[in-house]
Amino acid sequence: MFEVLVYMFENYIDTQFRPDQDTLSKELSAAGFAEYDINSAFNWFNELERLTKQGDIYSKAQSHSTRIFTEDERRKISGESLGLVVFLTQANILNTAQRELVLDLAMNLSQLKINIEEMRWIVLMTTWGAGKTGADKTRDYLFIEDALNQTEKPTLH
Repeated sequence: MFEVLVYMFENYIDTQFRPDQDTLSKELSAAGFAEYDINSAFNWFNELERLTKQGDIYSKAQSHSTRIFTEDERRKISGESLGLVVFLTQANILNTAQRELVLDLAMNLSQLKINIEEMRWIVLMTTWGAGKTGADKTRDYLFIEDALNQTEKPTLH
C-alpha cells in the first residue's frame, strides 16, 4: 500500500489535475498495483484530507508538554522515525496537532514496521496537505523534501 501512496503523491502533488477515483484506480491497476493496496491508499488519503480540514491542524500554538509514545507506537514506528517526528516538532516544522496527525496516519498503514524513509514520506505528504500557504508551506516542504532526499548524515565540524 505504501508504494501506491508514494506513486500518487509523486504523480499528482504538483498538478492542479486530480483524476476521479475510478480513473486513478484504473491507472494504478495498470501500473501493477493490487486492488487491495489501491483501496487502502484511497482510504488513507481520504483520512488525511478529512483530518487536515480540522482548524487546529493550522494552529501555530505549541505545547511544552512531553509526548510519551505508546507501546504500540514504539513497536510499529522505528526509533529513528520517532526521533524525526520529535525533531520536526521541536524545530516548529510540525505543530503538535500535525505531529499527532503524522503518528495517527503512520499507525494506520498496513505494514508492521515504519522505517525512517516511510516516515519521511508520511511527513512530506501530511505537511503538503496541511493547509499552509505561501512562504511557510514552501519552506516547510523544502526542508522536509531535503531531509527525504538526504542519504548521508550531516558531518559536524
